[in-house]
Amino acid sequence: MDTQIVFSIMFVIFALIMVSAGIFTKKWVSETSDYILAGREVSLLINIMGGSAIGFAGTTVSLAPGYAILYGIKGSLIWGCIYSAFGLILYGLLFSNFVRRCGAQTLPEYLEMRYDGRVRNVVACGTIVGLCGILANNIVTCVGIVSGFVGWPQEIVIAIVFGIILCFTYISGLWAATVTDFFQVCIGIIAVPLFLKMSVDKFGGMEFLHSNWGGANVFTEGITGGVMPIMSIKYPSALTFALLFGAALVWGNNYYWLKIASCRNEKIAKNSFALAGILLIVVFMIPLAFVGAYAGAAIPEVFTICGGKIMPTAAYGIFASLFPPVVSSFFIIGSVAASISTASTATLGATSTATRDIYQRIINPDADSKKTLKASKIIMLLVGVFTWILCYFPGGPIYLFAFANAWLVPPAVLLCFGAIWPKFNSNGALWGVSLGTIAMAVLTLTELLGIYSISKWTHLAIVGFLITVIVGAIASSMKPSKYYGQKDWNYKVSEGKREKVSLDEIDISVLELIRNGHKYMADITDALGVDSKASTLAVEKLDRGGYIERAGLTGSKFYEFHATEKANEVLPELNDKEAEMIKDGLNEQYVGFLKAADKSPEHVNEYIKKQQWNSLKVSSVTSHLTRLGYILEKGLFKIKIVVTPKGREAIKKYA
Repeated sequence: MDTQIVFSIMFVIFALIMVSAGIFTKKWVSETSDYILAGREVSLLINIMGGSAIGFAGTTVSLAPGYAILYGIKGSLIWGCIYSAFGLILYGLLFSNFVRRCGAQTLPEYLEMRYDGRVRNVVACGTIVGLCGILANNIVTCVGIVSGFVGWPQEIVIAIVFGIILCFTYISGLWAATVTDFFQVCIGIIAVPLFLKMSVDKFGGMEFLHSNWGGANVFTEGITGGVMPIMSIKYPSALTFALLFGAALVWGNNYYWLKIASCRNEKIAKNSFALAGILLIVVFMIPLAFVGAYAGAAIPEVFTICGGKIMPTAAYGIFASLFPPVVSSFFIIGSVAASISTASTATLGATSTATRDIYQRIINPDADSKKTLKASKIIMLLVGVFTWILCYFPGGPIYLFAFANAWLVPPAVLLCFGAIWPKFNSNGALWGVSLGTIAMAVLTLTELLGIYSISKWTHLAIVGFLITVIVGAIASSMKPSKYYGQKDWNYKVSEGKREKVSLDEIDISVLELIRNGHKYMADITDALGVDSKASTLAVEKLDRGGYIERAGLTGSKFYEFHATEKANEVLPELNDKEAEMIKDGLNEQYVGFLKAADKSPEHVNEYIKKQQWNSLKVSSVTSHLTRLGYILEKGLFKIKIVVTPKGREAIKKYA
């Protein structure tokens, strides 16, 4: 059967499955938090697949084989392992507790919690542009592979790919992306190792690679003798990979933040990122490096470095065409799945930022959940239109990727400084992120116009990183820090000064939650259903007044609290039963929830409707009860509550 026909059939089936996932998960979306955060219900296995799906991207399918041809198998693995280990694994280990406990739904939202609204505005705008650039980069990569394989016009392929992505993400947002990620990674897990196996079967083992590598060492050198630099400040090198594919692409990227924020708890977030990184290395990065080596050894004459017309980064597609139509079409569908999985997540990353950080704060802060959900879908379409334009960005995928990363390095710096440096303030953050971003955007423009090429000396991401760090540190020293960064402040109530503050209604609500055992900011923000700005102001006031005490001033401890004795002076007095419940982290509502959960899922749903809890309020309650050991959160997709023996004892105790 003709290759075009086989591929077309597979492509249509693939597209129908993607759209069906959106239709299937639509019933799980009733408000914006479901649409952009999946109600914080994402399980371990789903987030492993989701993290892997981002890494198994069109960029990966292009760069991993391409670097093997240019710099040998070692050069390809340097890139793949730095992204997987320094990016995914280290980010999960360092920031999973921090991100999940702080409660911010987006990275810009956190930056307002830590700095101020001006920083949030600047980073939100930059994040949208950067994520649209990454989205466009994956689409352009996918289009190049498909067009090169079956000869379809690129404009038509772009339209089809956009239609698929926007269709299933428009219908049900992050829930659709999580389901499709699962499916797409399953395709990749089969396609990529199978591609390598068939390459070995067709051409032979390591002897084939060694004897057809132009006299160079296939492990340490490219087919023309190129070696991957390690500490060079010019791209590509291990150093620039660490900054670009670790700090910028992961740490400063809103959709990696979303992947942690959407998890059921911080343990799931940490384990899922670590396991996703390992899965990427073993199942994708290593096989793709060898596939690239086989492509270079089998058909070196087609690549530009050997006098041909094909770029090494197109090795995956051109090499796949050497196999029978059914197999080769399946390999290409695997690359399409890689591109679309990352593109859909980037779409949601940009949409969530535009919705949460711009629409809900600036355009329509009084919008109810239905209006906000509708706005989210409209914003997604606008993101699609802007990204469509970026697909025709001058210079192709390489410049497009550089353009996208120019907006993500500064937020990574602000995230790190905010987590470990209490003295670093909003003045430093604003000047650092503004000048760093502007500098990289200008350098990208001058390179495109042929005015000046920074890449002759270094990668522009290094310039942006240095400017953000240096300018931020200097500007921060010129104005006073927030109260917790002052020399005379100690986070322990007994060892530091406190102020006289006047508490309002939301402050009292926050204090009640903390007295009830909700010790993390995420629980508080979700329970109140407010933007993190409101819960942050309340917590800071309670902290300054000595009503609560933080667990520390750095990392996730900054967003962990407990109520002091002074809290009882302003909170309603408890009767004996209520006081006993408080000691156990319970109240009448939570005991009622446990009773309903011990009966059936239907009783749980009825109880939630009766209490008028939205999905994030439910997340706040279930996270709290899980942490205390009263329930277990099970289920692959939607949470299924299982009451533990400890939970049943509590029901009997307070019946």
